[in-house]
Amino acid sequence: MQKITEVRWHGRGGQGTVTAAKIFAETAMSGGNHVQAFPEYGPERMGAPLRAYNRVSATPLSLHCQVTNPKIVVVVDNTLFGTVDVTEGTPEDAIYVINTPDDPKTVREKNRITNGSVYTVDATRISLETLGRPIPNTPMLGALAKVTDVISKENLIADTKTNLSKKLSEDVVQKNLEAINRAYEEVKSE
Repeated sequence: MQKITEVRWHGRGGQGTVTAAKIFAETAMSGGNHVQAFPEYGPERMGAPLRAYNRVSATPLSLHCQVTNPKIVVVVDNTLFGTVDVTEGTPEDAIYVINTPDDPKTVREKNRITNGSVYTVDATRISLETLGRPIPNTPMLGALAKVTDVISKENLIADTKTNLSKKLSEDVVQKNLEAINRAYEEVKSE
């Protein structure tokens, strides 16, 4: 049976969640995997809730549908707790990577996460300190690289630089790389 790692991202428009899912897929592909990345959102407006998805496999992917049982859940905006069930469809060994200043134990208890492993990183603070703007997508990628074996930090740095250099200045690209490195070091586990 084909081993597929599925990822579900929860965020809001303007936080870079869709871009993060795309960079995650490109980085997994750089590591020799087959990938899918696709968003799901309603009205395209700043602040609107959205989801993005990834599939990663060592063999070609033939599955083309929504991700319903993600092994990894990335919560880019923790204000979605209470309005979105981020644990929906997750297995017992799920991995949750959550943007919050709170520690993992507090997040688990406060949001009634009963399964899996919870990791937290204050990606908003990191993005404000490095980029000067609350765009937590690249710090979330750094944390994700640290807590999973799906992508490597080295490939993430290279692919982020390539991807962001197409539309951002060298200074902004370097600040995003700094944000990745900081989140990689600052992510907390239970």
